Amino acid sequence: MKMGYLFLAGAICAEVMATLSLRASEGFSKLGFTVLVVVGYIVAFTLLSFGLQRGLNLGIAYGIWAAAGVAAVAILSWPIFGESLSALQVGGLALVIAGVFALELGAAH
Repeated sequence: MKMGYLFLAGAICAEVMATLSLRASEGFSKLGFTVLVVVGYIVAFTLLSFGLQRGLNLGIAYGIWAAAGVAAVAILSWPIFGESLSALQVGGLALVIAGVFALELGAAH
């Protein structure tokens, strides 16, 4: 199971890189970033599938992947692209993360 979480962490990193590259590609007009988008998403889904093969629960794994990805992209978009991140948005991200933790805790029982 621990190996499954390592694959999940890799999937999250690849997905975040791909999503940030999607923004940086400027409508797929920058080839280098476009390649990172395609490769990043392929790697992300491949690693997620490896994690699922190693016993991760689909609902929990997907919830962690989605929440961590949303939070990381929102936080990293602030310094990288100068996008805003208000206190209300930070609170919303905290609620998303708390929801995923609740799913994980509920699965343990």
